[in-house]
Amino acid sequence: MRSRTIRAAAAAAVALAATLGLAACGPNTLVPGTPVAQSPGRVTQSQPIDFTTAPADLDSAAQAVAPGIVDVNTELGLQNGEGAGTGIVLSSDGIVLTNNHVVEGATSISVTDLGNGQTYDATVLGFDRSEDMAVIKLSGASGLQTAPLGDSSKVSVGDAIVGLGNAGGRGTPTAAAGKVTGLNKSITASDDATGSSEQLTGLIQVAANIQPGDSGGPLINSAGQVIGMDTAASQGFRMSIGGGQGFAIPIDKALTVAKQIQAGQASDVVHIGDTAFIGVSVSSTGGGAQIRGVVQGGPADQLGLQARDVITGLDDKTITSATDLTATMDQHHPGDTVTLKWTDGTGRTQSAQVQLAKGPVG
Repeated sequence: MRSRTIRAAAAAAVALAATLGLAACGPNTLVPGTPVAQSPGRVTQSQPIDFTTAPADLDSAAQAVAPGIVDVNTELGLQNGEGAGTGIVLSSDGIVLTNNHVVEGATSISVTDLGNGQTYDATVLGFDRSEDMAVIKLSGASGLQTAPLGDSSKVSVGDAIVGLGNAGGRGTPTAAAGKVTGLNKSITASDDATGSSEQLTGLIQVAANIQPGDSGGPLINSAGQVIGMDTAASQGFRMSIGGGQGFAIPIDKALTVAKQIQAGQASDVVHIGDTAFIGVSVSSTGGGAQIRGVVQGGPADQLGLQARDVITGLDDKTITSATDLTATMDQHHPGDTVTLKWTDGTGRTQSAQVQLAKGPVG
């Protein structure tokens, strides 16, 4: 799992290290994210919510929503890692909303539903990297309890809230009570492991103990309705705005993207289906995306690309950074043939066609 650091929105974005599939992948992430040494434990229906200090109404609110959330556990086979996060159940047949950074880089996804205690394999229907959202589908699921959704346009500063999720990847639903401290906030959430960053806007800011593992989980009002999706937090990470702050994507905004993904409507920012893969890890340089590593047997390896080569173009798109490369790759799918342009270690400009493979998620 990656570490996510929140910075002021005006801060410059750091160089993007797009791992493997040139989709800002890193080890699977939680809200801020820390590595887990072992796979998180599975929950059962009888497990209580870990709710240490909170008003009774927020306790009841969390209990009302808990059967409509899931634990999301991922394997990162190409990176020998694993991770955990949370998701919000949108339909009884297993459509789940979560953060893109929870599932990106995953080679397999296992989801445990808190409503019935069952575990399912899952696939990603699509994602919007710019908004840090993804929609996944549980295989063979039916009769799931859905999360009660509220109206995020009615949220006000001072409202009591509770965040609910798989804090620390422990598999036991944990609640964090607090209050809304700001609306329509903008942040830069950074990944310390890969150097990638996301400019996120229109967020709900809260004072609550949001933790690694809560990412993709619900922000709940006192009426027991989901009014946001937890996506970033400051706990334990370097940031300029002080500790104890969390940020959530308003549920109205999240559902708009989720419906677009469910409808299969791709756009400049919404990717539908499998992720394309050329098999390199990259970082930004002054003149393109410099290769840090090449996956053996991948498309780039077959072309003879090596570490320190610099990718400068893909089809008619000039690549000036790793971020450019990631965004361009998001417009493609496995099986597409593209023309890759690069500068090798001797300074010679080269180009060749290559067929994109299927890679890890986003």
